[in-house]
Amino acid sequence: MKIIVVGAGIVGVSMARALAVAGADVVLLDRWGPGRGTTATTFAWTNANRKPDPAYQRLNVAGMEEHEKLAKELGGTPAYFRGGGLHCADARGESWLTENVERLRSRDYPAQWVDRDEARRIAGDVRIPETTTAIAHFPSEGYVLPEHLLAAILDDARRHGATLTIGEVVAVGDGPEGASVTLADGTVLGADRVVVATGRWTDGLAARSGFDIPMVTDARRGSPIVGLLGYVRSPAIDLRCVLHTPDLNLRPDADGATVVQALDLSSSVDPADGEVDGDISAAVAARFTALTGRPSPEIDFRVAIRSMPADGHTIAGYPPETSRIYFLVTHSGITLAPILARLAAAEIVTDTAQDALAAFRPARFAGVPRSEPAVKRPTRLGEQ
Repeated sequence: MKIIVVGAGIVGVSMARALAVAGADVVLLDRWGPGRGTTATTFAWTNANRKPDPAYQRLNVAGMEEHEKLAKELGGTPAYFRGGGLHCADARGESWLTENVERLRSRDYPAQWVDRDEARRIAGDVRIPETTTAIAHFPSEGYVLPEHLLAAILDDARRHGATLTIGEVVAVGDGPEGASVTLADGTVLGADRVVVATGRWTDGLAARSGFDIPMVTDARRGSPIVGLLGYVRSPAIDLRCVLHTPDLNLRPDADGATVVQALDLSSSVDPADGEVDGDISAAVAARFTALTGRPSPEIDFRVAIRSMPADGHTIAGYPPETSRIYFLVTHSGITLAPILARLAAAEIVTDTAQDALAAFRPARFAGVPRSEPAVKRPTRLGEQ
């Protein structure tokens, strides 16, 4: 079976690998190259934390478990780390954190309360904010180094026969002889199936091809899909887990670097502006210093545009079911890419529906009028 995967972010590359491992003849297409889109601007926290919908949370739990398996299969230099997650709430967020811990415990998700001394031991070289009134530890959570993970998955996909080609896909289609993709230069490539894994660009490609895949596409200032990440290369700190506080979230990066995120400042970021406002930069630097005691951090800022289906949940499947075009798009790309790839590859290669994906079919949008997206801008502790 020949399959073209469109999009070489973490979801597309994982899909190419899973299909190649399953024995398919796989061509991976991307207009820029691997990991140049949303994968390059992700907080990369593996979790099933603030996922109120039970089916979506179960899928994310399966995604966390799949990362454990994938790490063993890939071997080599680690790119996935099960370091746990800490949430430090102040008086403003304590009730939200308590409610979340109780809900997660009711679903057998590992969650426990810890004191300041234990939190410092878990977190490493950081200070617990003085305003903290409650601290929750989620030991099964972790993080990945996105560039390292994507490179390892792509290398393994190639070892199994997948090939990567640079080319801009402007349309996908069905025909009596099979599926196809049309490139910007007019070239048409045929295949038995096409997988669209183009992240935040899915809505436009789908519309040009006669499909309706509703996405949140407003990327202006204040949009829920616009975020800001800071990459602190210096000073290096010994951070050992993902840490969420009311003012700043931190995630370990390679070589002692740290990825930081201030959710309340994201609404002030203008994606159309190439520079981050000086006040925002200064605020993030001050918050980093308060948490680490390290002055004058050197921070490289990147504006992040999230890949977000209209209802916030993964889309996986054929629209309609008789199509040869399989759409795969999700907000939780880092957590879900390995499990989505394995499940979707099984559906495509064996033509056997996977129960774990039943709630996420594109058909759920059929006949539903377009309206304001249900997705809200993340602002609370543990939201993304």
